[in-house]
Amino acid sequence: MSIIEKAAGRLEPNKAAVVPPIDATIVTPVVERKHEIRAEKKAALEELGKTNTRKVEIDIEQLHRLGMVTPDGARTSIAEEFRLIKRPLIEKAFSQKGKPIHHGNLIMVASSLPGEGKTFCAVNLAISMAMELDHTVLLVDADVARPSVPRYLQIRAESEASEIGLMDVLLDDNLDLADAMLKTNIDKLTLLRAGRSHHRATELLASQSMIALLSEIADRYPDRLIIFDSPPLLLTSEARVLASQMGQIVLVVEAESTTQHAVKEVLHQLKACQNVNLIYNKAKTLSNGDYYGRYYG
Repeated sequence: MSIIEKAAGRLEPNKAAVVPPIDATIVTPVVERKHEIRAEKKAALEELGKTNTRKVEIDIEQLHRLGMVTPDGARTSIAEEFRLIKRPLIEKAFSQKGKPIHHGNLIMVASSLPGEGKTFCAVNLAISMAMELDHTVLLVDADVARPSVPRYLQIRAESEASEIGLMDVLLDDNLDLADAMLKTNIDKLTLLRAGRSHHRATELLASQSMIALLSEIADRYPDRLIIFDSPPLLLTSEARVLASQMGQIVLVVEAESTTQHAVKEVLHQLKACQNVNLIYNKAKTLSNGDYYGRYYG
């Protein structure tokens, strides 16, 4: 049995007015035009040798204190675990084995309920993947109601512009994805914050603008892996909407805490997704009793 176990699929009269035909060749849908504007803006910036992407500093010592994966490549237990976890995800993302997966490089890390360690796993997975020689990583804080990624990384907003994130790009046609992305001091790791909270977050995540944005994120750079830290699946509709647009899903299950009923309920909700994987988190080690991520095997 592999380190990450595949789980998906196991459970369960008025007459119309006559109008002249419209020339479809001159009609451009709003979403497509928005995508074109972003592409044109990006091309212009590249031509001028400019970039809108800002840089933030991740507190590496904080990662050490929390017992997380760090970019120095230290061979800790947690680093080795995530080396094993990321490999099949990367293989599926780029169709290295088996048939291609649509947007296989879009990977959502979720949990049934809060406190199971999904953000811990999402951040560790993103940093571990950023250590790959052939890939770059975008970590998206998609828990728009309770964003946690900045807390783990100890990133503080230096200005109002630094707070721009996913929801802002969806709400503002004048914002490009590059306007919201934050480069970090970890090579090959970029961050996209959640952005402003919005009462119609579910509708925004299900919108055509979001679909276009995901396509842009997935396809703009063929070597990029995108990790989404999502809201808990049993508490929010946003997470279920986001899951329907992902190529792969990683479900974090807390050892000795998450009930079997909760896991079955979530897997039932995700039955349409063909690539669902489980992480068994916070299991005790046999050597010293410390807690850290240990996974289905």
